[in-house]
Amino acid sequence: MVTVTSLVFVLSACSQKAKENEQPQSETAKSVRYPTASVQFIKPEYEISVPAELKPYEQVSVYAKVSSFVQQLYVDRGDYVRKGQLLAILEAPEMEQQYLSSKSSEQKVYNDFLYAEQAYGRLVDASKTTGAVADIELDRAKGAMESAKSAYNASKAGTAHSSQLLQYLRIVAPFDGVITERNVSLGALAGTGNNTPLFMMAQGNKLRLTLSLPEKYASSVNKDMEATFTVSSQPGKIFAAKLSRTSGLLDQQDRSLTLEFDVDNSSGELQGGDYAQVKLKLQRKSPSHWVQNNSVLHTQLGTFVLTLNDNEIKRVAVREGVRIDTLTEVFGNLSPEDHIILKPSEEIQEGKLNN
Repeated sequence: MVTVTSLVFVLSACSQKAKENEQPQSETAKSVRYPTASVQFIKPEYEISVPAELKPYEQVSVYAKVSSFVQQLYVDRGDYVRKGQLLAILEAPEMEQQYLSSKSSEQKVYNDFLYAEQAYGRLVDASKTTGAVADIELDRAKGAMESAKSAYNASKAGTAHSSQLLQYLRIVAPFDGVITERNVSLGALAGTGNNTPLFMMAQGNKLRLTLSLPEKYASSVNKDMEATFTVSSQPGKIFAAKLSRTSGLLDQQDRSLTLEFDVDNSSGELQGGDYAQVKLKLQRKSPSHWVQNNSVLHTQLGTFVLTLNDNEIKRVAVREGVRIDTLTEVFGNLSPEDHIILKPSEEIQEGKLNN
C-alpha cells in the first residue's frame, strides 16, 4: 500500500513538472513577433553602368565597280578626304572604245530620225492639197518617223550606259573621313571578281556610342536620356552624349535593347573602335513595388516574399526586377498596404499567428 501511494505521488510530481515545462514554451510560441516593413509603390531614379563600343559614324569599303586596272592613286592610309574628292583613277581601254562606238551609233541613228521626221513633214504639207498624197503613204511616213525616234532613244540610252561605266573609273570619296586602309598599288587589277576593296574609309569627326541594354532595364529608356562615359585610353576624362536612336525591339539572342548615342568628335579626342564604360540614369515610366533587399526569399520552388497582414502570414510569389541600394523591385500580387516580413525563412509557416 505504501509502495502504490509513493508511485502515485511520483507520477503526479512528474506530470506537474511537465506542465510547468510546457507553459513557458506555449507562452513563447504566442509571443513570436516578426519585424515588417511596408511595400513601397514608387518610381525612383537609379544609375547603372554598362560596357559599350565607340564606332565611326560611317564606315565603308570602297570597291571598283567595273573590271579595270589602277592607273593613278591620290591618297594613302591616314589621309583626310572630303566628300567627292578623287581617290583613284582606273583604266579600261575596251570601255572607252565601247563608249566611242555607242556615241557614233547614236549620231547615225539621230540623223536617220531627222531624215524621217523631215520626210513626214513634207508629206504632211503636200497632203494639204487634195489628192496629192495617198493616206497610206502618209501613215507609212509617220510610222517610219516614230520607228526612227524609238531607235534614236534606245541608242541614246546605250551611250548613256557606256558613259556611266566610264564614270566608274573615277573613284571618289562618299563622305568626309579618313582613309584607314589602302589595299592596292599602281597597275593592280580591280573590280569584278576581286573581293579586296581599294580603300577602307571611316568618318572620325562623329562617332556612334553603341551599347546593349539588358531586358529588365529596357522599359526605363526615354528619348531624352543622357549618358556619361569613359574610355580606357583617357582615364579620368568623362564624356557626355545624348540618346539618338534605339533598335526598338529586343535582340532575340541576348534579350537586350540596342541604344546608340551620337558623339561629336570634331576635336579628334576619341578614336573609333574604343571600348567605353557608360553610366545611365534610368527611371520607370510608372511606379512599381519595391521591398527591402533582405525581404526576398529564394527557395528551390521560386522567389517569394512573406506578407503579414491582420496577424496572418502569406507567401507571395514574385519576380525580381531592378536592385538599387537597399531596395529590390518586385512584381507579384502585392499592394502598397501590404506589410512584408524583413527576414523571411523557409521555416516560417503560412497561417494565423497565435495571440
